[in-house]
Amino acid sequence: MSASQPPQSSSSPEPPEARQGTDTPTLLVKIFGKDRPGITAGLFDTLAAYAVDVVDIEQVVTRGRIVLCALVTAPTGGSAAAGTTEGDLRATVHSWAESLKLQAEIISGTGDNRPRGYGRSHVTVLGHPLTAESTAAIAATITSTGGNIDRIFRLAKYPVTAVEFAVSGTATADLRTALATEAAGIGVDVAVVSAGLSRRAQRLVVMDVDSTLIQDEVIELFAAHAGCEDKVAEVTAQAMRGELDFEQSLHARVALLAGLDVSVVDKVRAEVRLTPGARTLIRTLKRLGYQVGVVSGGFTQVTDDLKERLGLDFASANTLEVVDGKLTGRVVGDVVDRAGKARLLRSFAEQAGVPLAQTVAIGDGANDLDMLNTAGLGVAFNAKPVVREAAHTAVNVPFLDTVLYLLGITREEVEAADGLVD
Repeated sequence: MSASQPPQSSSSPEPPEARQGTDTPTLLVKIFGKDRPGITAGLFDTLAAYAVDVVDIEQVVTRGRIVLCALVTAPTGGSAAAGTTEGDLRATVHSWAESLKLQAEIISGTGDNRPRGYGRSHVTVLGHPLTAESTAAIAATITSTGGNIDRIFRLAKYPVTAVEFAVSGTATADLRTALATEAAGIGVDVAVVSAGLSRRAQRLVVMDVDSTLIQDEVIELFAAHAGCEDKVAEVTAQAMRGELDFEQSLHARVALLAGLDVSVVDKVRAEVRLTPGARTLIRTLKRLGYQVGVVSGGFTQVTDDLKERLGLDFASANTLEVVDGKLTGRVVGDVVDRAGKARLLRSFAEQAGVPLAQTVAIGDGANDLDMLNTAGLGVAFNAKPVVREAAHTAVNVPFLDTVLYLLGITREEVEAADGLVD
């Protein structure tokens, strides 16, 4: 600061809209054409000659074509003779654009963009593929709730197409309800979360294990070694559909394993297959500083191994009793059932220092429902119909890392993180 300058106020700076006023003349300068390095710098170098202030900027490049929009104050100084009028600015910008084989459009107006409405939300849409028909249906549903689409951008192009709509003007809960109904009918996955700083805050992500983190049902892997897989699979299916009490079905299935040698545990661990995208999901979350855990109606003999292999922060499951090197057909300790999973989510959140509103739960079965509904965001992953209908959102593609897109993380960010050395 020079000696001639007055001291700055310690209060917050006056917002641009207050300085400019809603009736201040402004120009919206729009540039279209083939993208190349230097366009943005060139436009603002051209505008600099007219001493205008920048109010807003937005730039998008799609398949090598640029759309650059700059909202600037209209020229106020000088005179027509000095060549600093709005007409001179228009002529200069058009001449510059033509020299680069670009198109320019300049629209006069007043003030800044209108303020966004209340109820700001992020709407993430996953399609495999994402069709024009389904996109039209989603956009129409947003409009029908009174919402306005302020911005759209692509999060990923593979393994699914993921796009995000920034929406304002309607309550997040109302928007989620309307879009959930529409998404189920058109076959796309849609997640709706409130906008704000909390989306980028530290989170805790807790997953079910069987048919979520891994492709298998662990008890069925054990049953294959005991020669009773058909009986176990039927009881498992009934439990996951919510037709049987989980604790009773667990005891019935485990009883069929009585007498198995404990060496089977190592064989089952080797047979476990991670869901595609599981490693990418966990690795990316950990690099972002998130904490990650698993809760399972399966067994600690497997989840403890997964915790170590994948670097998980939390893991809890049932424990198979072993006596004299044999499975007894019983479990020891408290059973991790539907209510138990929700309790563990709360416990993990408390240990992690993360409020429940900042937790994400992922699961596929009826015994995951309490956990999904307790979390700030419950994701039904390739789930049974009763679970899809009750969860906040559903993902119906076989790639677990697509959950990252629901958190606003782009594919490019994932790949950039993979290029870093931990």
